[in-house]
This record gives sequence, C-alpha cells and structure tokens, in this order.
Amino acid sequence: MGSSAPKFYQLSIAERIDWLAKEGNLDAAELDILRGLNTLTPEKADHMIENAIGVFPMPLGIAQHFVVNNRPVLVPMVIEEPSVVAGASFMAKLIQSGGGFQTHTSAPEMIGQIQLLDVAEPAKARLKILEQKDVLLAEAAKVDPLLISMGGGPRDLEVRVLQPWDAEPFLVLHLIYDVRDAMGANAVNTAVERLAPLVEEISGGRALLRILSNLADRRLARAHCTIPLENLAFDSFSAETVRDGIIDACTFASVDPYRAATHNKGIMNGVDAVVMATGNDWRAVEAGAHAYAARNGSYTSLSTWGKNGWGDLVGSLEMPMAVGIVGGATRVHPMVKVLLKLMGVKTAAELAEIIVSVGLAQNLAALRALSTEGIQRGHMGLHARQIAVAAGADSSQVEAIANQMVNEKNITVQRAQELLQAQNK
Repeated sequence: MGSSAPKFYQLSIAERIDWLAKEGNLDAAELDILRGLNTLTPEKADHMIENAIGVFPMPLGIAQHFVVNNRPVLVPMVIEEPSVVAGASFMAKLIQSGGGFQTHTSAPEMIGQIQLLDVAEPAKARLKILEQKDVLLAEAAKVDPLLISMGGGPRDLEVRVLQPWDAEPFLVLHLIYDVRDAMGANAVNTAVERLAPLVEEISGGRALLRILSNLADRRLARAHCTIPLENLAFDSFSAETVRDGIIDACTFASVDPYRAATHNKGIMNGVDAVVMATGNDWRAVEAGAHAYAARNGSYTSLSTWGKNGWGDLVGSLEMPMAVGIVGGATRVHPMVKVLLKLMGVKTAAELAEIIVSVGLAQNLAALRALSTEGIQRGHMGLHARQIAVAAGADSSQVEAIANQMVNEKNITVQRAQELLQAQNK
C-alpha cells in the first residue's frame, strides 16, 4: 500500500480480503473460504472428531510486516485475545529496521518412546538392544515407504535405564525418526508399535507405552533479530530506557519461574495463533515448549534479550517446533489450505521458522509494553471494544463507546450500556 493509502487495519473486512486477493494470489474459491463460505462444515467436522455437532468459529487475523530470512510473509493468526495481532505486527515492523528475522531449524526428527518393564538385567538388556540397532532401524524403515522415498525415516536408536525412587528400574528406547514435512505423530507411533515385539524378544522385557514424545528437542526452530538503538525511542521514553527495560524484564523471567510462566505465555500467544491457523497441534507445541523451558531442572525463559557492541537490542528465541504442512487437518480443512498458500510456505521448516519469528515478535511487544507504559494501555483499548459489543453496540457505535470508556477509565458492561442508551435516545 502507498503511504497515502489507508492502513490495513483501517480497511473493512471486505477491503482486506480484496487486498489479500492481490497480495496472496488467491482465486475466487479461496476468497470465498476466507469470507466464511464453503469452509469447514459440520459434515466435514464429523469426519475429524467423534460426536461432532457443529463447528466453532474463532477470529482470524493477518499479522503484517514480517520479513523472515529476507522474505516478506503475511501471517495468519487465530486467536480471541485482543492486542496480539496488532502487537506482533507492530514489533515486526520495528524489527524490519534491523533486517527482519534470521531463522534456522534443525532436522525434522521426532522421538518415539518404548517403555520396557520387567527386564531382569537392565544394563545388559540395554547393550543387547543397541547391538541390534541396525536390525531395528531396518524394521522401522518398512513402516512408511513413501516417507523413506522423500528422504525421511529412522535415523538412530537410543536406550536409557531409568531408576524411579519407588519402583524397579526399567528401560526406555528412543527411536529417532525424520518425518520430513509432517508433524509426524502417526508415522512415529506406527514405527514404535512395530518395533515393540522385536524389542521385547531382544530384551526379555515387556513393552508397555509405545508413543511419540512431545518434547521434540531434536526438532528446534530458532529466530534472531536486531533492532537499531535509535529506533527504540517512543513518546517520552528514550531508546536506552526502552532497551534496558526489555533486557531487565527478560532477566527477571530467566531467574524466576513465576515470571517465566507469564513471559512464555506471551510468546505462545503468537506461536499458538499461527499453529492453529495452519491446522497443527497447538497442544503438542505448548507441551514441548514448556518442557523445553524446564529442561535444565528449573523453569525459565524461552527467549533471551541483550545488546550488542553497538548498543542495539538483540533478541533470540529457540524452542521445539513440531509442525507439518501435510497430513492431518491440512488435508481436510479448507481454510488451512488457503492460509498455507497465503503464507507461501513450501516446507514444514519454513512454517516453523515463521512461527518462531511470530513468537519472538509477540514477546518483544509484551516486554516493551510492560517495561514502559504498562500492559494495559494498548490492551484495554481493544478490550473496551469487546465490552461495547457485549453491551449490544453495533459496528457504527463501538468505537465511540470504547473510546469514551477508555478516557473515563471505566471499562465495564454497565458503563457501555449507559453510553449505548444515551446514543440511542
């Protein structure tokens, strides 16, 4: 859009969709899906889950200004919380001034676990299993020939002896499995199910649990950004004040789990919204993120913020990111297909890199607000709009009622109703 044109958030929904038609190269059928036509129906939902009775809509927004590895990206976000899409977009624009996000992912390797109980000599059984590693990996490779043909499949096998304080020791086998562009749960679960009888025979033990681990610490996504110091100042806050406040706030999260929980929740505001929009398992991503944050025995921040030798603000985020662009909801949910096309992602790694960038941007938005003007200033303005709608205001009344409640610092349904009654007289 030109500098004199209305900003994206100032357009009507119809105008935004028209804009996306050009920028996202969407056809008429795909645009209808964005308009809520021909999307997920109760009939399709009935094939996705049990006892389906309908579908549950959630707000879908587009975060702008993201540049990931020098590529501009439009980012779909599904979330009900105000300020998240705006905050991520604003921080992405700020991060553009330092070159955008630089990202990297490790190989898409997931871990499948087999729990082996009733093993007479765990240490000896462990060595027996490892001696048969090649045989076991060859067997696991038979599970998904298509995945093998695409370069995926089993990569390694590890065995640990675990000693609970109140039970007999047992073995845990880890099958390391490259799932390529899939999230990977089905492939990995099938593989460990297939290996279980063989492992029982080798070890003399009894296989109990055979399941994927959601602590995908071999499948990491990393994002890094630099913001020039001079671009951090705003209102009455100097650039140094903003920078140092963000760094000090992150330090708080790094040493205190009570703060880290909320700090990381802010990251996941951005992460989950994109994971949901792309039809991936946000519960799995959440579980992996929080387990990774506690991997060293104490729950801490997923992100880090500091300054470089020139005094610029630098931030990074590293976390497990088990997401896919094939299989699951990506095949059956019409909206997911459109949104993946809009993002222009070709691999699961690209998707993971975009998601971790959004998490870092949202983290910056929260830390900047918390350490300067406070979180409520921007958030409450958007919250006031929700309250106005809840009170019965129509689209032509919402802004005026919300603005007055914010100015009065009295954002309640009762006050919104009073203002609505005054307007309607």
